[in-house]
Amino acid sequence: MNKFHFVIDKNKKNNYLKKKLLSKYKNYSPKLCKIFVVLGGDGYMLHTLKKYQKYNKPFYGINRGSFGFLMNKYKNYNIHKNISKAKLIPISPLQMNVISKTGKISKAIAINEVSLLRQTRQTASLQIKIGKKILIKKLICDGVLISTPAGSTAYNLSVGGPILSLNSKKITITPISPFRPRRWKGKIVSSLSKINIRNLNIQKRPLSAVADNAEIRNIKNVGIKVNNLIKFKLLYDKNFSLNKKIRLEQRKRR
Repeated sequence: MNKFHFVIDKNKKNNYLKKKLLSKYKNYSPKLCKIFVVLGGDGYMLHTLKKYQKYNKPFYGINRGSFGFLMNKYKNYNIHKNISKAKLIPISPLQMNVISKTGKISKAIAINEVSLLRQTRQTASLQIKIGKKILIKKLICDGVLISTPAGSTAYNLSVGGPILSLNSKKITITPISPFRPRRWKGKIVSSLSKINIRNLNIQKRPLSAVADNAEIRNIKNVGIKVNNLIKFKLLYDKNFSLNKKIRLEQRKRR
């Protein structure tokens, strides 16, 4: 029998369900559990994945938010039955290494995307490299977004980026409101790529870098790559896996 640790977003919507589940199942500690059961929305799941990353255990999400792309539909109280039929999908995050205006070095991981955003009314002025090769010498825009396949249907899709299949071994670079060159739509690159983005005007055009929901402000330079040493294990209901959700979004877009 699986041992669960329940992680439940605190809101009125979850109060009744929380009482039901905790009266039926023992809530084991993170260290002793076999599976984390997360009740909430996508944002809460992203926060929870990072918080409990060190335990290297599977996560089964139950959607109690709006869209719930990373979650499963709430069906019934039989968590054991639902999880026994679930499919495990491993996901590697993006690793973001940031050098700030003052020279401070910071790191963060992103399961969905890393977004670089202007901090003031001034547009951003960026240079993007893939390895040692310059992809775009000067991009004037509101920002730029680097997305994983899992995150390609989130913020990336809303700014016009492509939807990536989960097994594509690709990541996407998508500009946000590009001004010059106006027609640059971004690029899909290998998941082995090392992306470097430099702020060309630190003083006049400040930038922030956001890894999912972790923000670092006044950046000078950002290095981004997929960290294959980290594997988040997500459990999905057999008939509505993450792959199927992505394919459905691809069909809608067509």
